[in-house]
Amino acid sequence: IEIDSFFLVSKLIFFKTLIVSLPVWYLRLTFFSLRSTSMIQRFIIKIIAFCLVSINVNAIENVILFGDSLMAGYGLPQEKHLSIVLQNKLMKSGYNLEVINGSVSGSTSAGGLNRVEWSLSELNIDLMILGLGANDMLRGISPTETEKNLEKIIQISKQKNIDVILAGMIAPTTYGFSYKKEFDNIYPSLAKKYSLGLIPFLLEGVVLKPELNQDDGMHPNAKGTLIISDTIEKSIISFIKK
Repeated sequence: IEIDSFFLVSKLIFFKTLIVSLPVWYLRLTFFSLRSTSMIQRFIIKIIAFCLVSINVNAIENVILFGDSLMAGYGLPQEKHLSIVLQNKLMKSGYNLEVINGSVSGSTSAGGLNRVEWSLSELNIDLMILGLGANDMLRGISPTETEKNLEKIIQISKQKNIDVILAGMIAPTTYGFSYKKEFDNIYPSLAKKYSLGLIPFLLEGVVLKPELNQDDGMHPNAKGTLIISDTIEKSIISFIKK
């Protein structure tokens, strides 16, 4: 009987201890579960953040050069065209972008406006390098008209969620200082108005240097194209990193 009583008391003590300790174990398990869940949540958040950073870095995939003969590769073999040279340079810098040659030799800002809709319609363009206006300037077209055309091209691009970097030109004094002042102001004015990236002068470091231009003295040769591609590459990388 004493042995039975001993076992009975032992069982009662065990169950009482178990009952008392249950809330404590429950709280511990709950805390551990919450802690594990929190750790998992933090881990998932880190993965999402990493993915978002990756997406941001690779958000720009297709770039179009939308200009005239200065961007089209006039007088150069295919492999020396600005689009090819620029794409190769970007790849060497770690940016896997496709650069599309959407430029047409002889194009004015009006010509660019006429073709911009279909040029941007099917190519999944992310970024446009807009480099028109040189032929307007050579023909003495009113800077007001040039600015209106460029602005419409920018607006169409924006409507299609395509970002724009504006590649500027500088006029000589052929048509007078007043014309030059008005023309030169087109690009910084539009860049400021639409918060665009701006290349102040596309031909910086190339113009008036015979060794960097073709025999006509106007169009860049292969060496000049390399310098222009450097200028555009810096602008694209800066745009991606901003």
